[in-house]
Amino acid sequence: MTTIGLVGFGRWGRNIFRDLRSLGVVVHVADSADEARATALAQGAVSACAHAHALPPADGYVVAAPTVWHADIAETLLARGRPVFVEKPLSHDAARARRLVASAPERLFVMEKWRYHPGVEALAQQARSGALGEVLAVRTYRLGWALPHTDVDAAWILLPHDLSIAHEILGHLPAAHAAFSSVPARADLDMTAILRDPAGRCQVVSEISTRHPVTRRAVVVIGTRACAQFESSCDDRIQVIDTPRAEAAPAEARTLRFEAAMPLLRELEAFVSHLHGGPPPRSSAHEGLQVVERIAALRTLAGLAP
Repeated sequence: MTTIGLVGFGRWGRNIFRDLRSLGVVVHVADSADEARATALAQGAVSACAHAHALPPADGYVVAAPTVWHADIAETLLARGRPVFVEKPLSHDAARARRLVASAPERLFVMEKWRYHPGVEALAQQARSGALGEVLAVRTYRLGWALPHTDVDAAWILLPHDLSIAHEILGHLPAAHAAFSSVPARADLDMTAILRDPAGRCQVVSEISTRHPVTRRAVVVIGTRACAQFESSCDDRIQVIDTPRAEAAPAEARTLRFEAAMPLLRELEAFVSHLHGGPPPRSSAHEGLQVVERIAALRTLAGLAP
């Protein structure tokens, strides 16, 4: 039976715990809050302690603590010689992330659940198959009101999702090119980030905001032959529309359906499988580091501290 040590039993950690238990995993929990530990035990954790270093030996470890603690906890757990799955982002400090990745590149992975979303996979299949022609741009929208995190700002919480989506669709992550805010001097609340390949042929435009009254999670892939859109995280379809000639009327959109599945459960299932000799999760330590480095560069371009 698989045994995993879970660090963090807050809002998201409880979702991770739920899905690990549904996979039949024996879970030990570490959380500094007395109430969280009590809740974990009541919900079926085998043990609960206050700190990561007090966790018993396990087949692998999952880190779902606040972002500011990711690197410290990952370093502590990697010393045990077992695989570690860290919630995005790997760290909010690019230099620290580089040192962490250098220490154990084959045992460290980043939880980027959107790479496991069937809608994102459908867009990636359209892009990589050539059905859209040459991909010119990927546009992502992650808009809403406020943010349930206090340790880091919106760029570190929201941008990792959209950069990982772009990576899954394109197969790589372009370089940071520009970033600005529509709210004067508040790129920590609202940012448009642009990444661009060196040749300038393909770019990623990600719009994030915690000052938007209507929640929106959408992805658009623009190609020379067609464009594809995934409009909502709850959708079970993408829309594809051919690029018309200048004189032609717009074509009707085609609907491509996919089977709905919970991306968090799928990525945890991939990690559990890896602990038993299966392939590694999709987001490697080096890919997680790329996301951290791009966000640090974009923050600088937007006038924020890296």
